[in-house]
Amino acid sequence: MEYYSIATILIVLSAIFGYINVRFLKLPITIGLMLITIVFTMVLVGIAQFDNTLLLREKAFINSIDFETVLLDIMLSFLLFAGALHTNFDQLKVQRGPILAFATLGVLVSTFLVGIIMFYVLGWIGLEVTFINCLLFGALISPTDPIAVLGILKKAGAPKKLETKIVGESLFNDGVGVVVFLTIFAIAAKPNAPVEFSDIATLFGQEVIGGLALGLFLGWITYRLMRSIDNYEIEVILTISAVMGGTMLAHKFHLSAPLAMVTAGLIVGNDTVRHTAMSETTEAYVDKFWELIDVLLNTILFIMIGMEMLVLTLEGKYIYAGLLAIPIILMCRYMSLWLPIKFFAKRLDFVPKTNLIMTWGGLRGGISIALALSLTQEMHRELFLVITYIVVIVSILGQGLTVEPIIKQITKKQTS
Repeated sequence: MEYYSIATILIVLSAIFGYINVRFLKLPITIGLMLITIVFTMVLVGIAQFDNTLLLREKAFINSIDFETVLLDIMLSFLLFAGALHTNFDQLKVQRGPILAFATLGVLVSTFLVGIIMFYVLGWIGLEVTFINCLLFGALISPTDPIAVLGILKKAGAPKKLETKIVGESLFNDGVGVVVFLTIFAIAAKPNAPVEFSDIATLFGQEVIGGLALGLFLGWITYRLMRSIDNYEIEVILTISAVMGGTMLAHKFHLSAPLAMVTAGLIVGNDTVRHTAMSETTEAYVDKFWELIDVLLNTILFIMIGMEMLVLTLEGKYIYAGLLAIPIILMCRYMSLWLPIKFFAKRLDFVPKTNLIMTWGGLRGGISIALALSLTQEMHRELFLVITYIVVIVSILGQGLTVEPIIKQITKKQTS
């Protein structure tokens, strides 16, 4: 199927499902769209019992989309830049210590805890999977994706410092998580080759440090160009070119595009740059443009996630493993956050039950599914894809819809 046709179908479905959600369900947009898409897909499965024409067409449509490439190589850069652009830079500076710890130490600890526990759990239910492949699963499932929960946090009146921690962590742990995954992937792809820690350190350093350096350069050059003119059309185009050109450069030189886009977005979006490089008109257009891009790409992403269920290998043991993985991943996230929170709680004013809220509010999303799709058959791709899908669905629909009452209850206790 042609790219234009695929994009057209996805945008039309986004518009229709988005209308249904706003008109009738009134759920947070990403949660509502995923729910509607799953129901739509299940209806097609039901109709297929009598006539499977529509079901076969939807399966062909899903198979024509390279989910991994579309998300990791295209959409993720736009989403992270948009998220960073609208992040409170001053709050981020105050909370930089715990955010950095959550996005680095937290991801690494969670990766190893999930990998170790899943290695024994999968063996216990009769699924023989090597330890390195279980670590791969730990790496792909550890990055959080709070896109679906940001609206809920604001609606629930979550304290700004808590919202900043969750947003800041997600912006950076997406990039770090992808780098950790790629590093373990390189080891798992050559199981018989000796592990050279110097090569691993070089790969990790090149991706992380190189990505951050590229982001700093992109942010600085975009700022300088925007400061030298006053034309909102061209200034919006400059931000687009920074994302697209920067992503292409990152891929060419094997740098972390997610980290580059987060860094560039934070620089362009911070108040100092806004006040010195953008007029009020330019600022309004830049913000509205990237808000629209953010919403559009998220609606498309969650519709694609909902449709992916049709191409899964739904074996009994795979489903069982996915259900067992849910409490394991939540427990590992809670444990990975415990030490950084304890360490920084004495220096910064933390909201009560921060660990509980961040554990329950740290949703898994499209990045985890995209990384699972990149696994090879030797890495148990079908097994981990089913487990990841189950975790993501329960995370977004279950946790996403219950975070608000949990935050309100905790906030109520704090004020009473």
